[in-house]
Amino acid sequence: MQFLITVLLDGLIYASYLFIVSLGLTITFGVMKILNVAHGGFFAWGAYLASISIIYLGDNEYNSFLYYFAIFLSAIIVGLFFGYIIERFILRKMYNEDIHLIVLATFGLFWILEDLILHVFGVDPLMPYYPAMELGGIEVGGIFQGVYSLTLAGLAIIVAFICWYFLKKTKYGKVLQSVIFDREVSVSMGINVTKVYLITFIIGGMLGALGGAYIAPTISVSPGFAIDVVVMSFAVVVIGGMGSVPGALIGSLIVGLVRAFAVHQAPILELFIIYAIMAIVLIIKPEGLFAPPKPRKI
Repeated sequence: MQFLITVLLDGLIYASYLFIVSLGLTITFGVMKILNVAHGGFFAWGAYLASISIIYLGDNEYNSFLYYFAIFLSAIIVGLFFGYIIERFILRKMYNEDIHLIVLATFGLFWILEDLILHVFGVDPLMPYYPAMELGGIEVGGIFQGVYSLTLAGLAIIVAFICWYFLKKTKYGKVLQSVIFDREVSVSMGINVTKVYLITFIIGGMLGALGGAYIAPTISVSPGFAIDVVVMSFAVVVIGGMGSVPGALIGSLIVGLVRAFAVHQAPILELFIIYAIMAIVLIIKPEGLFAPPKPRKI
């Protein structure tokens, strides 16, 4: 029983922050039809900026609110700054190019963002553990678990609800769904698709940075650590379906729980099992479990 509880807790925690990161990736693809490899750069910059901010604030109980303010502000700054620059001055000039060229461009941007981290923050690992240490831990089913890590699940639920409400209940959400379904018809209806693309890319970047910023107090933030997250995020969106928000949620849960089980039972097979599941899903449903319908032009 303790083993199952351990796998469940570890899986849910990992799936929570993976969902936040993957959500930004899948929203970007759903609207812009761009496989944004540079998403991992947003994740890394969010983690580093939040880490520097938390370390600067120091270990002080009066800074509790400021820790979380710094985390969310870091995600907003990274998404706004890099999201605007990349979309406005690079991607916008490539929308009419072959999709493979755009993927290569975002791949190059990822390594540029990674290299900038080395120049700005150096090579030494950062350990902004103050928020996690301050909240302490609790016992769940006989298993001691950090409270801060458990709040990741709450954050994922909040992000999922906001995304659902935004897409289903707001005017801009309807506009976004129109652009997702058919860009040409949206343009003919007077929708400023260029503006929608910019806002979408920035929001996607913020979500990627938020995943990195929020997980930073629980890990050692060091150069190159975002690569694993990029790989897992792609596994999530492929399993769930490119551009599908429910797919990102289900895909994150599948990857998170399977990874947790593999880590505890057969660590050497961790990546193999995840890729095996991805391969099985693609064989059965090549577009993923919850791939959104595509318009058919006659």
